[in-house]
Amino acid sequence: MRRTLRTVVVVYLVLLVGWPVSLVVRGAFADGLETFQRALSDPSVVFALQLTAAVAVQVVLINTVFGVGISMLIVRYDFPGKALLNALLDLPLSVSPIVVGLSLVLVYGKNGWFGGALEDAGLQVIFAPPGIVLATAFVCLPLVIREVVPVLTELGTDEELAATSLGASWFQTFRRITLPAIKWAVVYGVVLTLARALGEFGAVKVVSGNFEGRTQTSTLLVEQRYQDFEQGTAYAVAFLLASVSVACIVAVTFLRSDDAAGPRTRRTARPSPRTAAPTEADA
Repeated sequence: MRRTLRTVVVVYLVLLVGWPVSLVVRGAFADGLETFQRALSDPSVVFALQLTAAVAVQVVLINTVFGVGISMLIVRYDFPGKALLNALLDLPLSVSPIVVGLSLVLVYGKNGWFGGALEDAGLQVIFAPPGIVLATAFVCLPLVIREVVPVLTELGTDEELAATSLGASWFQTFRRITLPAIKWAVVYGVVLTLARALGEFGAVKVVSGNFEGRTQTSTLLVEQRYQDFEQGTAYAVAFLLASVSVACIVAVTFLRSDDAAGPRTRRTARPSPRTAAPTEADA
């Protein structure tokens, strides 16, 4: 029974993930490195990659700061509507990205609630890079929070209260006690946010307008080039995006394994002869 289940799972993963990804890799290297050279010599491809990287970096910074802040708010404080806020944080995971993009258009579009006033002030959100950042940040919002909240909950407040009673300011307490305790959770959230931001498609397509050389990200470029039968460029860019995502997943896996192995090593380590407590025989 165990072998049968293992075989079914392996076949399922191969058909669902392994085989499609292998076809992308084979298509990307069908002509060797010439496909990548042609793709990277295309100004539209270079712009799409640069825009995607810039958006991903901004989203990571925004969601890291607000993610840690919201996590502290949820775990450390009680206030009316806390349960509702906690539920709303999972909304980006349950709502279609297309709906997210449409919602942003209705709010920040030219005829939206704030779009007209912002455009009069010289700031265009929809069909511009700020809209892409907003859409991507919305979709990636829960990733840092859902990594940090369990760690903060397990950490408790004893050490923070002790530091405060000794005269430490809130910033000193956060920098010296809270942040070192949650650093690995923050790292996990950052890596997952980066991978998600690089691959976002649905919400970005709605708010960007997909203007080549202006608001076209890498995922939108892959779709357009594939539909235009420029499959070599589509395969090459898709392989680059997939490679970064896989690297992020591998990094998270190693970080988790190292973090999990650390406490076990400390708990099982035997004291050295110099530090061991004296026994009756020694006395």
